[in-house]
Amino acid sequence: MDIRRAKVRDIDSILNLLGQVLELHAHIRPDVFVSGTTKYSREELKEILIDNKRPIYVAVDKNDTVMGYAFCILKEQPFASTMVPFTSLFVDDLCVDQHFRDQHVGTRLFEFVKEEARKLGCYEVSLNVWEGNESARKFYDKMGMRVKETQMELIL
Repeated sequence: MDIRRAKVRDIDSILNLLGQVLELHAHIRPDVFVSGTTKYSREELKEILIDNKRPIYVAVDKNDTVMGYAFCILKEQPFASTMVPFTSLFVDDLCVDQHFRDQHVGTRLFEFVKEEARKLGCYEVSLNVWEGNESARKFYDKMGMRVKETQMELIL
């Protein structure tokens, strides 16, 4: 397995994985996510692929088949003047293709993201996990992540 920056030729595979993630989220929160859609379009992916502040990393097998991805966003903190300034590598989305699960692809992707964050001089790697996505929560706990803050809602 190798991990590299995503390329235009990976877009179809990435769209397939975005669909897998969306269906998982739509199952957990059908009041928020629209089944049958994807987070990004083909055109948006082309733009993201050339944006160095939004790297997409893909895990590929020996045949260069995309096994999973990690969408990242380089963010400058703080959000307020009362916070210490730092750079964060935010994992916007991480997915392993359903055909390659239980092969440590996610672990390798996450470890790669951590190393890239270190190279970029980031203070942290951060991400969001939707409530109800217990497998993702267990995975990130296993990767050493801890809750930083909690966003709450009251549905009206």
